[in-house]
Amino acid sequence: MVKLVTSSVVRGSQQGESHGGVYLIDIEKQSVEQKIDWNTADIDWQGRGWDRGLRGIAFDGHRVYIAASDELFAYTPDFKLIESWRNPFLKHCHEIAVYERKLFMTSTGFDTVLAFNLDQYEFDWAMHIGSSDYRFQPRLFDPRSEEGPLMLNKLHINNIHCSKAGMYISGLRSGGMLHYNGKAINMAVELPAGTHNAQPFRDGVIFNDSQADVLRYTGRGEGEEDRAMAVPKVDTSKLKHKEADDGETARPGFARGLCVLSDRIVAGGASPSSITVYDLAANQQLVSVNLTMDVRNAIHGLEVWPF
Repeated sequence: MVKLVTSSVVRGSQQGESHGGVYLIDIEKQSVEQKIDWNTADIDWQGRGWDRGLRGIAFDGHRVYIAASDELFAYTPDFKLIESWRNPFLKHCHEIAVYERKLFMTSTGFDTVLAFNLDQYEFDWAMHIGSSDYRFQPRLFDPRSEEGPLMLNKLHINNIHCSKAGMYISGLRSGGMLHYNGKAINMAVELPAGTHNAQPFRDGVIFNDSQADVLRYTGRGEGEEDRAMAVPKVDTSKLKHKEADDGETARPGFARGLCVLSDRIVAGGASPSSITVYDLAANQQLVSVNLTMDVRNAIHGLEVWPF
């Protein structure tokens, strides 16, 4: 029985309204259980990413790590808060990833990747990505010091994926998926503007083409296995809050949130918040679960629930 965990953000909500939350989704039963509502009295709203809610999700042992705009939270598997950490170079975080004994976070505002040490519980490594004419330079710095990059948000880094092959980084203005091999950063593959969640998959790349409202897989072959899976159509007459006061995600069909279940089955998110499971080999949707019809409410992080 597969369960997924997802975070959502609510664009344009005000303090006193929900800014999203965290949900467990039972794919077989098509049921949804909200575990965190990002609108509780004990939240210190000042600086806690209240305008964008909760984002990336990752796991280490029996800890669930969830990122907000400028804070990393650790929860138990039953979503009791353990602790949280902040860093002056973490701003507008999006996706996060655990690899070996580090948790890597995209600091969108600073065009930077931060590493959180999972044994020492501190930020101990950082890499700013400099760019000029689609040439990229890794610039390492110590996030514990006061010296670091300016908050320019040139690349709008929104995703990171780590493996033995290296670190893969992508953003809305990066031009594609970048590859860091420990020494240099090169363009691994060019992607459409507005891409989210890009990561290596099989012999190619899988990503959300958010401007086209589709989840795409593109391989290195002749294109016979390439896929463009359209997110489910929404009955706009049933939408709540048909307009929001900020953000490109405040529209139906915006594709964001992606996790791989096998070498042919993947799950993707869309707004208003819904999760769809696709069979890429069969080129079809298997099941779709809707969380809300509030168009401002959009999926962000999406992972297989390991507990």
